Amino acid sequence: MRTLKTTTTGGGVAAAILAGALVLGGASSASAGVTGCAAPGGKQEAGAVIGALVGGVIGNKVGGRHATGETIAGAAVGAAAGSAIGCEAQKNRAENAGTYVQNGYRLQRNISPAAYSRIGEVFVAESGVNLRAAPTTNSTRVGRLQRGERFQALAEVRGSDWILVGHDGVGVGYVRSDFVRPTGHRYAGR
Repeated sequence: MRTLKTTTTGGGVAAAILAGALVLGGASSASAGVTGCAAPGGKQEAGAVIGALVGGVIGNKVGGRHATGETIAGAAVGAAAGSAIGCEAQKNRAENAGTYVQNGYRLQRNISPAAYSRIGEVFVAESGVNLRAAPTTNSTRVGRLQRGERFQALAEVRGSDWILVGHDGVGVGYVRSDFVRPTGHRYAGR
């Protein structure tokens, strides 16, 4: 059986691994920050482990020969950074899992595609109005806009009175144009 040896830091790698384990063990029970991502998956925990190890090694190198405090601090910072990056990766994966791309637009899985003409403006609902899965009143209701609610008008459906409503650039439903109006502002997006 081989043992882990270091030549310059007096067990710095072993200290980094121990510090990472301590940081992760304490963080998972004391704070939901390292493992409390709202999206499903294991990327956050993996990012925290990798971040803790890399941060611990860097902290140990910066601290020199007897760098226990620096190793632990580096592991803590690394775990936090890795956790944040991993959580974002989980969120992106979850968002994209329920969408598809059609005619240059990203749509939720339950939304039917159509032929579009780009709008790219912020609109406001003039009254409470249902969002539909397809540009017809006979289609499934998939949501609702409240009176005064602002939203991304991604596109209008060609040859109709329907608008593709967006959320973070993803088509989430259709609304009839006679229930909404433009605000005169463009949204930050495509």
